[in-house]
This record gives sequence, C-alpha cells and structure tokens, in this order.
Amino acid sequence: MEILLGLIFGAVVGLAVHYALPHRDQRGALLAPLAGAAASGVSWTVLTWAGFGAGTPVPWIVAIVAPAVTTLILVPALTRARQRSDAALRGRRAA
Repeated sequence: MEILLGLIFGAVVGLAVHYALPHRDQRGALLAPLAGAAASGVSWTVLTWAGFGAGTPVPWIVAIVAPAVTTLILVPALTRARQRSDAALRGRRAA
C-alpha cells in the first residue's frame, strides 16, 4: 500500500518539474507526472525486492529523488526533440 504514496510523490515531483521548466506548450501536461510516477514506482519496487521496507527511509528518499532526476533529464530531451521535429516539419511545408 505504501507504493501508492511513492507513486503519488513521483507524480507530484513530475508535475513540479513540468511547471518549472520552460516550453510547457511543446509537451503534454501528463508527460512529466507519468514519467515521475513510473520512476518512483520502479525504484520503490526494486528497493522492496532488495529488502528495504517502508519502515526505512531509503524508499521514501528514492521515491522523491528518482523521479526528479528522471524528469529533469527526460523532459528537456523530449522537448528539444519536439522542437527539432516541428522545425523540420515547418521546413518541409515551406518548401
């Protein structure tokens, strides 16, 4: 049941990253929260399998750090890819 809290933490961190980074109009509003929740869920599961229970602080800390790192890397990369794709499409339409 604690994994649900980890997923919520990940989604909230992803939502904060979405609004903190520029070019929000270039990506979907759910991209960062879903990526954060996925990162948090995967890391929580791996730590649970490794023997770290919800009574230790490790899964809680990782449930906040993992989505922050994941979304801060993934979201700008996907935004740049979207900008390149849009520029190429505009170039093809202008020709």
